[in-house]
Amino acid sequence: MGFQFIVLLLFILSSPALAKLIPRFPSSIVRPEQLAQITNNDEAKPYETRYFTQIIDHFDFNPQSYQTFQQRYLINEKYWGGAKKNAPIFIYMGNEGDIEWFAHNTGFMYENAPHFKALLVFIEHRYYGKSIPYGGDKEVAYKNASTQGYLSSTQALADYATLILDLKNNLTASESPVVVFGGSYGGMLAAWFRLKYPHVAIGALASSSPILNFGNLTSPFSFNNIVTQDFRSESENCYEVIKRSWTQIEETAKQNGGNITISTDDIESWLSTAYIYTAMTDYPTPSNFLNPLPAFPVKQMCKAIDNPVLGNDTFAKLYGAANIYYNYSGNLNCFDIAGDNDKHGLQEWTWQACTEMILPTDGNNKESIFPASSYNYSERDSYCTSLYGVQPRPHWITTEFGGTSFEEYLKQFGGHYCKRRCPSCGLEILDEGRSKLVERSKENGDSLHQ
Repeated sequence: MGFQFIVLLLFILSSPALAKLIPRFPSSIVRPEQLAQITNNDEAKPYETRYFTQIIDHFDFNPQSYQTFQQRYLINEKYWGGAKKNAPIFIYMGNEGDIEWFAHNTGFMYENAPHFKALLVFIEHRYYGKSIPYGGDKEVAYKNASTQGYLSSTQALADYATLILDLKNNLTASESPVVVFGGSYGGMLAAWFRLKYPHVAIGALASSSPILNFGNLTSPFSFNNIVTQDFRSESENCYEVIKRSWTQIEETAKQNGGNITISTDDIESWLSTAYIYTAMTDYPTPSNFLNPLPAFPVKQMCKAIDNPVLGNDTFAKLYGAANIYYNYSGNLNCFDIAGDNDKHGLQEWTWQACTEMILPTDGNNKESIFPASSYNYSERDSYCTSLYGVQPRPHWITTEFGGTSFEEYLKQFGGHYCKRRCPSCGLEILDEGRSKLVERSKENGDSLHQ
């Protein structure tokens, strides 16, 4: 099958390149453990599904602001010590996808819940999964800027605060401390929640959260530089093969012949996605968060590229590498390169990326594993304005939550921050609610503290 795929690549025909205005923003990542996969059997799920009646607009008093929708949350009481003992409550800040997806890939909370006798709660982000306003009708909710306008980080944080306080009241657990968790965008929400609602949460643990990746706070080259380093640190040859391959793809596309047309944009995007997502989920254990992957998948990709049997056949090497990300399970007979299979329900992230989540992450310098390019905000502005009829607000996040001195803000709340090699963040923040939790994670060798 591999060489059939190579033949297809060899005869691709060129097509006008489309400007890469909106990058495929990385999905929110938290360190996955080997929990059971999501199943339709409710009895096998490690939580109970509940719904909370949420208002659509927390910040205005217009009549339409009082419209409501059902917000889904998942709860696990197995380890909870109870309200009478003031046992803690661990809250996962849902991000851009179905909350069950995150609940089944957040092992850190499950691992620590027995030790702290904690209640586990996973709250779904508005406009994702089953937490859809306008009666759960996605066609209406996603129709235009007027209906999508209630999708924002500030509204989401207010949702979480409202739900948490109501839940504590219903459980008669007003004295139970709350610690919030999240990864990537969810980690950003966790850190911001700690700042905006310190009376609700005593601490936040944010993993891979690019809270400084706005405006000029972080270089637009930093994300792809780290992806590049991930591959280059495994093998210089692996790095060189991928780096040279973009030119080879373009040159091959200019050749006439063949009876199959595959856009070079689709191929390059398909390969880039594999490299980026593999770097983001380069865990030391097998995982199944984005796709089924082996332990240390970047190393496995480079092994495929460095396979001496393939000689100088670049396309065979690319096939072998892509197969690690897209078909490690071996279940696929062919790849839908041009397809857009949004199996995790991430489609509304485009709205967020066009309004307030303006993360300049797609720059590439001459050392990058990807073709050299500069970050162009004007292209983003033009694209988003034409798509939604609204202009992005690139400075809103730093206005609302702060920027250059963010770590200082958290230190005032007893927080700490650390840097590590992580593609989705230029600077990671760790705000410790309880030193025991931090020390316990260190003992377990958790990747958050490398």
